[in-house]
Amino acid sequence: MSHRRTGTPTRTRGAHRNKPVFRVLPLASAIIAAIPAAFAQAQETVGLEEIIVTAQKRTESLQDVPVSVLAFDTQKLEELGVQDMDDYLKFLPSVSYQTFGPGFAGVYMRGVASGENRNHSGPLPSVGMYLDEQPITTIQGPLDIHMFDIQRVEALAGPQGTLFGASSQSGTIRIITNKPDPTGFSTAYNVSGNTVEYGGEGYAAEGYVNIPVSDNIAIRLVGWSRYDAGYIDNEPGTRQYFPPNSFLVNNANRAQDDVNDVETYGGRGALKIDLNDRWTVTGTVMGQVQDTDGTFSEDETKGNLNVVHFFGDTAEDSWVQGALTIEGKISNLDLVYSVSYLDRDNTGETDYSDYTYFYDVYYYDLYGSGLSLYLYDDAGNFINPTQFFQSRDVYNKHSQELRLSSPSDWRFRFVTGLFFQRQFHSIEQRYRIGGDLTTFYEITGWPDTIWLTEQDRIDRDYAIFGEFSYDLQDNLTLTAGLRVFKAKNSLKGFFGFNPNYSSRTGEAICFDQTDFDGAPCIDLDKAVKEYGSTPKISLSWKIDDDRMIYGTISRGYRPGGINRRGTFPPYVSDFLTNFELGWKSEWRDNTLRFNGAFFYERWEDFQFSFLGENGLTNITNAGAADVFGVEADFLWVPTDQLTVGGGFSLIDADLTEDFCLSLDAEGEPLPEALCAPADFAPSGTRLPVTASFKTNATARYEFNAYTLPSFVQGSVVYNSSIRPEMLPSDTALVGKQDAYVTVDFSAGVEYGNASLEVFLNNAFDERYDVNRFVQCNVCTAQNAVVGQPRTLGIKFGQKF
Repeated sequence: MSHRRTGTPTRTRGAHRNKPVFRVLPLASAIIAAIPAAFAQAQETVGLEEIIVTAQKRTESLQDVPVSVLAFDTQKLEELGVQDMDDYLKFLPSVSYQTFGPGFAGVYMRGVASGENRNHSGPLPSVGMYLDEQPITTIQGPLDIHMFDIQRVEALAGPQGTLFGASSQSGTIRIITNKPDPTGFSTAYNVSGNTVEYGGEGYAAEGYVNIPVSDNIAIRLVGWSRYDAGYIDNEPGTRQYFPPNSFLVNNANRAQDDVNDVETYGGRGALKIDLNDRWTVTGTVMGQVQDTDGTFSEDETKGNLNVVHFFGDTAEDSWVQGALTIEGKISNLDLVYSVSYLDRDNTGETDYSDYTYFYDVYYYDLYGSGLSLYLYDDAGNFINPTQFFQSRDVYNKHSQELRLSSPSDWRFRFVTGLFFQRQFHSIEQRYRIGGDLTTFYEITGWPDTIWLTEQDRIDRDYAIFGEFSYDLQDNLTLTAGLRVFKAKNSLKGFFGFNPNYSSRTGEAICFDQTDFDGAPCIDLDKAVKEYGSTPKISLSWKIDDDRMIYGTISRGYRPGGINRRGTFPPYVSDFLTNFELGWKSEWRDNTLRFNGAFFYERWEDFQFSFLGENGLTNITNAGAADVFGVEADFLWVPTDQLTVGGGFSLIDADLTEDFCLSLDAEGEPLPEALCAPADFAPSGTRLPVTASFKTNATARYEFNAYTLPSFVQGSVVYNSSIRPEMLPSDTALVGKQDAYVTVDFSAGVEYGNASLEVFLNNAFDERYDVNRFVQCNVCTAQNAVVGQPRTLGIKFGQKF
């Protein structure tokens, strides 16, 4: 298949493109027509299959865990066609996210979001992400893992601060891989192809093999390669800067259709050794490379799925993780020791022309000359002032955990352990001018560079934790837990301008002239330490074998850190206190599962990051919010042929105090009377990012077509409208994310060990936003990161 369309079609701004669309109605009609005949086949009532989870760091049935957990096993992930993070997040009712493209997602749960910009010197995430036993949370975003040969995804809603610690403030998402199995050989593979409306063609190939080496040793090897077609066009365009520069720039050498294609390839190798019937060692190495071209956003002033960029938008996200887990028994106690090391290297180049142009306009309107006045070469000739930035983020993440747990059938049970984590983040962001910038303004030793960030950030976390459960009666259990932690954050290096360009940042304020990773000097060296604890108490009542209710009070936290702007004080940990009443239930002879929870959460002194003077990210602890909500999920299997499942969340998350972006000399928000209107959000303002209502439903019907096992399936996802920013003025600047509905269809057939499936994602070609932004606070060009248009594909697989 061709990866690229050539040529640039003519189109009306804001209109759909002049390309034939897929015919959805005939397919839908065929599916509907097939269902009555299929229902005529013999039906047999069956029960629900048990789902095993490790949400409490011990193996338990989902229905016995007094925690709000939604779990997708291998079969469910395959049925939903999950290939990446976007695919499974949309089916988690309590989860919301913003993204700029693969590898750059911010994940939030239960409405706990302030709209932070996820800058490298900003707050840590509020949702913990785990790969098996290891945390994979980074500031940039969690690893965007290709989802093949995955045993289970678990989403734990609400603070998980006792067992999972830092950055599991509002919840935790765990990806658990399939492990080597010494009991037998198995292998499988899938190949697929697809075509994207208004875009190109994509493909994927994936496979695994499980090889028993002996009765107690097995190896599992997994590999994948995937190409995702682009659908955003970089249209030809020009931009005229303001006098006296008046430079005219064009993008003739970069205009191209379908620029945002992605190539992903990776693999996993695991070795499991059963030393005896009590001790097991499992080692895993997993890695992935993801090359992204182009932007995933559209400029709404340029039309549907269009941008006009003057420099390339590229990113390469490569990572490798090694992990070792030792599991065994000491007397009757279970011991688990896990150690992991993650190395992640992300490089990229991003067009920054909006920032350049709109600040030129801003200065021209104020002073009668554009900011580009200062951009010339050594001969004094004006140059192309358009900016772009080149970045490199290198993460080294090391974690260790040792825990001990009692048998699950003891009346008094416990899980206790020690945890350590160190994340090193090397940051380089080089903002460059398109022309040959004079050495008078460029950073010393960095040609054409107007701004440079060269910093090392280190986050450390030490903790001791324990959770204890006691059966007051056979059906009544009291659980209490506590995690005591120490956190340290440090940031050292260089950021800013040449001293001839600015006297407030960069070389002008350096206090150490030592070279720092190539930067000319050091103007930042700060660290902060914190100590604290996160408690939990829960009472669960098993009404009968099929129904349980529980009440929980728990607390989660996110570590604090330092501000690189010297006039700003450090920001401290923010805490989320959770009051929850939940239920687990099965009904109708074990054919209907209905779980859920009501919750109230109090978020105090939350961390809020924003762009201040010179575009520097500032973080402050300011404001408080209340979150009221209900979340639920269900699974109904009335016959052995029909399965219906889904979930929903209703969330009301509002500020409970007035919020002002401007701070006084003590670092406290100014009162409303002194606060600029653009910097103010009154009490009652809704928190950003999270939809007030999110729901999904999936129906799958299985039948025999001429003796061949077959199925048809449909899924629908609805999100209500979203405010992408916390401040009303910022929301007005970037625009709201409208409510949307997406519908997916699939149908397939099996023959022996082979399967063939046809799928149609976003069947009605809903145009929806997953993020909105502008490049600066004086920019008026609204950018929307849009979801993938309608995609038709076919997949073939075999299992042996």
